Amino acid sequence: MEKMGNKWEKAEKLSEEKFKRLIGVKKKTYAEMVSILRTAYAEKHKRGGRNPKLSIEEMLLLALEYWQQYVTFAELGFSYDVSKSTVHDITVWVEDVLIKSGKFALSGKKALLEDEDIEIVLVDCDGETDRTP
Repeated sequence: MEKMGNKWEKAEKLSEEKFKRLIGVKKKTYAEMVSILRTAYAEKHKRGGRNPKLSIEEMLLLALEYWQQYVTFAELGFSYDVSKSTVHDITVWVEDVLIKSGKFALSGKKALLEDEDIEIVLVDCDGETDRTP
């Protein structure tokens, strides 16, 4: 399994075009997002706490990967060496902080329903639900 640090280090070295294509945002936008998340994280943890397993850059990379590629929390947890509940917590936190900043917005369900180019909407399920009676 590839260590996460290597993944972020590789992403950092990408050209602007490849970074945008693979990560989903421009490097400048990514840096702005990291700055906002870093400030929010410092505020949230100003009284201390445990050091996070992932850096702010890795947390944002994880969230963008989830939004862009629709991989499951379990897959991302495996890839980033954290639990799927940690992946969930990170994606929710990143989304909330970025939306509350007022600088970023994510399309909602209404935008998806109004988009005439979308013919199919898939629902992701991790397959762990036990349906035996």
